[in-house]
Amino acid sequence: MAFDFSNMTVNAWRRENGRVGVRNHVLILPVDDISNAACEAVANNVKGTLAIPHAYGRLQFGEDLDLHFRTMIGTGANPNVAAVVVIGIEPEWTQTIVDGIAETGKPVTGISIEQKGDFETIRQASWKAKEYVQWATELQKEACPISDLWISTKCGESDTTTGLSSCPTVGNMYDKLLPEGIYGCFGETSEITGAEHICVKRAATKEAGDAFMKIFQAYQDEVIEPYKTSDLSDSQPTKGNILGGLTTIEEKALGNLEKIGKSSSYIDAMGPAVAPEKGPGLYFMDTSSAAAECVTLMAAAGYVIHTFPTGQGNVVGNPIVPVIKISGNPRTLRTMSEHIDVDVTGVLTREMTIDDAGDSLIDMIVRTANGRNTAAEALGHREFSLTKLYRSA
Repeated sequence: MAFDFSNMTVNAWRRENGRVGVRNHVLILPVDDISNAACEAVANNVKGTLAIPHAYGRLQFGEDLDLHFRTMIGTGANPNVAAVVVIGIEPEWTQTIVDGIAETGKPVTGISIEQKGDFETIRQASWKAKEYVQWATELQKEACPISDLWISTKCGESDTTTGLSSCPTVGNMYDKLLPEGIYGCFGETSEITGAEHICVKRAATKEAGDAFMKIFQAYQDEVIEPYKTSDLSDSQPTKGNILGGLTTIEEKALGNLEKIGKSSSYIDAMGPAVAPEKGPGLYFMDTSSAAAECVTLMAAAGYVIHTFPTGQGNVVGNPIVPVIKISGNPRTLRTMSEHIDVDVTGVLTREMTIDDAGDSLIDMIVRTANGRNTAAEALGHREFSLTKLYRSA
């Protein structure tokens, strides 16, 4: 199929700050772990809301606390979210997250549990949540150019087929859509090990390449070298990667980098959950290679659709961002077809070119933006995992 990108639009929600969202969630967002129960009670009371429980939020400090705030604020600020009720145990941290989300112009209310207890908190939050749901359900979609989409990527359960088919499919999509003005994002810092010399050459500027190498070297110096037992073999490649035929992290890294295409170059390298600030283009983000953590961080940075190549079969989803699964492994399509959105097995049987596969993915991105539930959404996968840098105080 051939696309006329100049006329390609999606039907989506234009938010108060001008960003485009492809979902219309009303979030009940806990500031901390001990506010999860109240949030889940509100979501049970008011249909059409979504609570996102998580494990952290108490006694964090320094960069860990900054990352926590960025992730929580970014999650609520994501354009796929229409409105937010924030619940926390303490008023100060609750208000910090409310204020950050409010900068987007979207409706947000914060309620703290101290001096109220669960019953009163749930009562107040439920009334506000009901108001937000009724307001959000009357918001109308509008035709938006495809260039307004922010599309991130991460691969998982990689094998020999991913570097040959599903990862190059994402790369082909970026080669076609980045020139149209979209924002793109890749990451997985540890999974570039052994191919960092190639990745640095894909930077658009020396400054971007230096920023990437600073992030990569810090990971090697501060995480790998002090704590490794021998090498990364107990973690990278994973046991599933090895079963799929990948023998070294270097092999995995070369396949991983196929996701940024043949002609694309990244214009900046960012910290985890940091929103891009240099305009349309491709960005590198310092993220864990764990699927749920990585997607959570990219969603918090504002990306609204995630493309996810998989070989052996990864089932991850996200509460607010649709995750599109792409696979070229025939066995995975036979045994786990309910999890796959884009079948590119034809690349390996030579019935489909990478160019064809990229077009299929773009078609699925448009369909997803227009409202089609991804496999992960239909199956209820809402994995939300915060990245924690060190022990709490």
